[in-house]
Amino acid sequence: MADWSPGCGGQAPLPYPFYIDIVTKRYFDGVDNKNMDQVLNCFAPDATLTEVTSNTVHQGREAIRAMFIKLFADFEQIWHGNFVHVADPVSNAVCSQFTVLITPNGGEQLRYENCNRFYLEGRLFKDVYVYMSGDNLLKEGDA
Repeated sequence: MADWSPGCGGQAPLPYPFYIDIVTKRYFDGVDNKNMDQVLNCFAPDATLTEVTSNTVHQGREAIRAMFIKLFADFEQIWHGNFVHVADPVSNAVCSQFTVLITPNGGEQLRYENCNRFYLEGRLFKDVYVYMSGDNLLKEGDA
């Protein structure tokens, strides 16, 4: 779609369960298990992931990959759960609130209460906005 923008109309609505599945069973399951292919297969090649609270922008799948390489290397354990989702098939978007338990290498477990807004183009994430309750953990990687 040449004139795509977040939440734009004109997209084919997907079944409500698709939005919950891509967020939990594909994306966050891939993050928690450090499965890079599973994570990246959720993103369009030209996707953008923005950590809004620090205004950190990762433009394109390769920049997103580099960010996840750093995240996976810096943290020995990652868990996302306690999800609350609101999906809007008409705008092809889903908002998810959740708990993150994440343990830095050799450190103490951190707890975050985060919210992500996922805008899809077709069946893939095109724009993802991450709102973190603590310090930005999604640092720029070495692309």
